[in-house]
Amino acid sequence: MILGAAGVLLATGLGLIAVREAPKVTPAAAPPVATAPPVSTAAQPATRLTDDGVRASWVVRENALPGSPEWRISGAPATGFIAGFADRTYATIGQPVRLFVSTSARSFHVEAFRIGYYGGAGGRLVWASPDVNGGVQAACPLTSGINLVSCANWAPSLTMQVTQNFPPGDYLLKLVGVGHEQSYVPLTVWDPTSRAAYLVKNDVFTWQAWNPYGGYDYYQGVGTCPRNVYPLCTRARVVSFDRPYGDGNGAGDFLSMEAPLVRLLERDGLDVTYVDDLTVQDHPSVLSGHEALLSLGHDECWSFAERTAVQKANHAGLNIAFFGASAVLRHVRTQSSPLGPDRELVDYRDSAADPLEGKGDPNEVTGNTWASPPTNRPEDDFVGESYNGFLEPGVHADLTVADPAAWIFQGTGLARGAKLPGVIASDVDSLEPMGGHPADVQVLAHSPLPVRQAVAASRDGPVFYSDMTYYTDPAGKAGVWDSGTNNWIPALAARCQRHGCPTTAVTAMTTNVLRLFGQGPAGRQTPSRPNWRTYYPPS
Repeated sequence: MILGAAGVLLATGLGLIAVREAPKVTPAAAPPVATAPPVSTAAQPATRLTDDGVRASWVVRENALPGSPEWRISGAPATGFIAGFADRTYATIGQPVRLFVSTSARSFHVEAFRIGYYGGAGGRLVWASPDVNGGVQAACPLTSGINLVSCANWAPSLTMQVTQNFPPGDYLLKLVGVGHEQSYVPLTVWDPTSRAAYLVKNDVFTWQAWNPYGGYDYYQGVGTCPRNVYPLCTRARVVSFDRPYGDGNGAGDFLSMEAPLVRLLERDGLDVTYVDDLTVQDHPSVLSGHEALLSLGHDECWSFAERTAVQKANHAGLNIAFFGASAVLRHVRTQSSPLGPDRELVDYRDSAADPLEGKGDPNEVTGNTWASPPTNRPEDDFVGESYNGFLEPGVHADLTVADPAAWIFQGTGLARGAKLPGVIASDVDSLEPMGGHPADVQVLAHSPLPVRQAVAASRDGPVFYSDMTYYTDPAGKAGVWDSGTNNWIPALAARCQRHGCPTTAVTAMTTNVLRLFGQGPAGRQTPSRPNWRTYYPPS
């Protein structure tokens, strides 16, 4: 994620080019291009349990519609640029979405693609705008001290109306300039009436935390700092949704850390609906009526309201699957921007520097992690384990099976000590014996990793561990599963030639999670069998 100075300017400099005036644009609300009838979920479609999980007929019908690979960015020109953002991260039917676009192209248009399976095409075009006048927007100001980069001074370029032709799902709005300049704006379309078995949560807080647009995010910034001091002094303390994503061609972490699981869910026609962090924070009742919350990708940033809502739902019987490591590590809160509420994300990573310290609710004060004062709430008792460093970029390690009789290995044929090549990478979670984890944690995989190729890892000797864990809540009987690695979802689409071929086994284990968690509180039929002392004996 760290770029050199030239790399930052290349990736994020679109917002740093000053012009005399904003472009003249024409708002557009074009009719949808899709010919398929709208898919409604309000009446709750028929569902049934299959070997893959709980299936919904509307998802099966949706993915039987013609898809298009044109959602992918390809053939972009060597020169020219286009980038944009929306004034909402999530929307529902009937809501307008304003788009703010800066481009070197004299005109551009927008194509809205719902991401799914669609016979392998991966996306379906549901709407396209007419051509809109292009132009380079004003420079995005930097607020010194907190190093906030915000493009709230951009002029709106067009408005898209979310209609019945937008089924609930993850969308990429593809910006296409007249010279074939291309980039994305992500959008989650949610259904407030849905009671689908699976609730997918897009982790937009973490996308924004790592967003390098304009040169600043929570982990890096422009300028110099004292050596060997972490976190970097030049980092942002506040980041803004009022700017494009400077990575993933504008899609943030979605394509690399989330889309492979979305394709799997949609391919199998599972009973799924979609929200993001802000949906849960703003509408905590959205968690009721579902069987499982699926935390995707690299879901490290959580607000107090979001954590409170999810833990309450978990105690009431909502299963939770953490597909990525370091979940619930960083403590953030939202505040308004000139474009609306919850458009800025705050994380000082230092409670003493946070203006709320001693003056506001201590549950909102942003220390370095959730475990830091004044919140003092490690993730262990919720996730089941906690963050334990990361492998160096490009380093992959084997996942090692610890408890082959466990439900997650059903049908895989894996034995104790079996190794799945290349599954472990990036951030990892480990069980901390003294960390306050639930008493009935079951260790499913216990994978030794080389300390010499890791950063910030707690260890005993030359190795440290990535653990896959599972526990069930004694009250609500809900299950909580944690993969222990940030590479779980990417491994669903791994290239066999590079790190072996773990995809088949990882897919089978994922299906086992979905099947069990889609049937209600997992502890009712498969309570966890505590075995953590076998791997972390008292000393």
